[in-house]
Amino acid sequence: MKNAVIGNNKQKANLIVLGAVPRLLYLLQQETSSTELRTECAVVLGSLAMGTENNVKSLLDCHIIPALLQGLLSPDLKFIEACLRCLRTIFISPVTPEDLLYTDATVISHLMALLSRSRYTQEYICQIFSHCCKGPDHQTILFNHGAVQNIAHLLVSTSYKVRMQALKCFSVLAFENPQVSMTLVNVSVDGELLPQIFVKMLQRDKPIEMQLTSAKCLTSMCRAGAIRTDDSCIVLKTLPCLVRMCSKERLLEERVEGAETLAYLIETDVELQRIASITDHLIVMLADYFKYPSSVSAITDIKRLDHDLKHAHELRQAAFKLYASLGANDEDIRKKIIETENMMDRIVNGLSESSIKVRLAAVRCLHSLSRSVQQLRTSFQDHAVWKPLMKVLQNAPNEILVVASSTLCNLLLEFSPSKEPILESGAIELLCSLTQSENLALRVNGIWALMNMAFQAEQKIKSDILRGLSTEQLFQLLSDSDVNVLMKTLGLLRNLLSTRPHIDHIMSTHGKQIMQAVTLILEGEHNIEVKEQTLCILANIADGTTAKELIMTNDDILQKIKYYMSHSNAKLQLAAMFCISNLIWNEEEGSQERQDKLRDMGIVDILHKLSQSSDPNLCDKAKTALQQYLA
Repeated sequence: MKNAVIGNNKQKANLIVLGAVPRLLYLLQQETSSTELRTECAVVLGSLAMGTENNVKSLLDCHIIPALLQGLLSPDLKFIEACLRCLRTIFISPVTPEDLLYTDATVISHLMALLSRSRYTQEYICQIFSHCCKGPDHQTILFNHGAVQNIAHLLVSTSYKVRMQALKCFSVLAFENPQVSMTLVNVSVDGELLPQIFVKMLQRDKPIEMQLTSAKCLTSMCRAGAIRTDDSCIVLKTLPCLVRMCSKERLLEERVEGAETLAYLIETDVELQRIASITDHLIVMLADYFKYPSSVSAITDIKRLDHDLKHAHELRQAAFKLYASLGANDEDIRKKIIETENMMDRIVNGLSESSIKVRLAAVRCLHSLSRSVQQLRTSFQDHAVWKPLMKVLQNAPNEILVVASSTLCNLLLEFSPSKEPILESGAIELLCSLTQSENLALRVNGIWALMNMAFQAEQKIKSDILRGLSTEQLFQLLSDSDVNVLMKTLGLLRNLLSTRPHIDHIMSTHGKQIMQAVTLILEGEHNIEVKEQTLCILANIADGTTAKELIMTNDDILQKIKYYMSHSNAKLQLAAMFCISNLIWNEEEGSQERQDKLRDMGIVDILHKLSQSSDPNLCDKAKTALQQYLA
């Protein structure tokens, strides 16, 4: 059987159909079978698992994993190795659920114990761990079972395969995991610290797979804060190694992995972004990622075309991600990216690709570039980027919506020429619906974009926003448990209530509700920033012509303003003074009555006290206000 099925998928399928698997598993588990027989059974099963995904499914359906795990308890090393080899083949198949490794708590500790038996047990077990470690829960289980200590010494094994699998283990254990990363920094093998061992594995004379994987380990440790971003092992070793992986000489798969890892390494660090942008012409080198499948290869080699097609999506996604990281902070880098051949067209095309991963990466890239005032006024306008962006926002999954709506926030800043056409294409409705989302980031972005839209806008737009939001929704947002949502909503109100005619118009239609909201917030348990924003809104209302009366006839609010004038925080005192100044300003109708009423409330006494304040801002503001009384 073994000889019949090696390298022959048709024969493998035939044997499975004929019912060989249950029979082989039966013999494998029989205590009376000789060890040689049981080993041969494990080898044949391993060979069947090497076939198609359907083969693996058939094996899983016959409960092969518990049978093989049971086999690991045997004293015979050859049999253990055959079981591990078969388990390895099954676990690296995409159809096998990783959780099957963790169902019995004793399995992991037994595997750790088997690591010392032979180079084969080391290779297969590390490979099983690196394939079955998906996410923080798995990382924690392996970490708590001593994975770091048990696997570290394998990095200096005489066998390349063992070294490589151990390295892969660390790259998945450390990914986005501060606990593992902080531990790795201090582990030493034969007197050498792990980061130094990883750096040695990065050298150009090492196989590419080893260079890439050790770069991933160092990247994870750096992102987790275990290695500083200005450490020479990052700046002089890891970053240049990853840039090398992006070059034309490398295989497409390597270029994808290199670019994605580099994007992750530099994502949050300005200095690393700057260094990467001037290493080996990286920005130009990435433009090449968009040239697959190339037309020349199409004619000569069908197999190559198939390979190119398969990786074309991944290449574009990786390039967009890396461009997004490179351009996250620096204006000059953004300019360089946008000046790369057909860059804006490529992003616009990326926004409507069928692959969701490419769409997400293209939106990320666009978001990164949209942080530039210069680009918003030029390239973004020339390419009408807002059109495909609005289309993306129509019915995308949340992860795309979050980035796309952040980008829209930037396009709606008052200096962006895209603002008008976006408004005309029904953005208000779209953004109002985002503010009702269960997803916090979408609520924040929806209200943030409306806030930007309302800034220095004409009255019609402001009225449309208020209509679209509804008073009910406005109150909902003002009582949101997230302080970001609250601050942006107050920012929106402040922008709506600017310039006199607008203030009077909005307060004539929504005055009662807005005053209610202001009262609620000033009475609630909120931080200084929230209360300051709220008092600034009151100061804007006090600047209206007819709107003033809503404050003057509301004794509750007047008492609150008085209270905040004597508050311990200078910011709140200052904001309260703005309200008072706007109410008592001389040149306006009815100022005398307002001054008298406020004097009776004891406001003038507080102003005298504040004019002696050690804070120059408060002192000036108080003196200016008192002059209104003297004039």
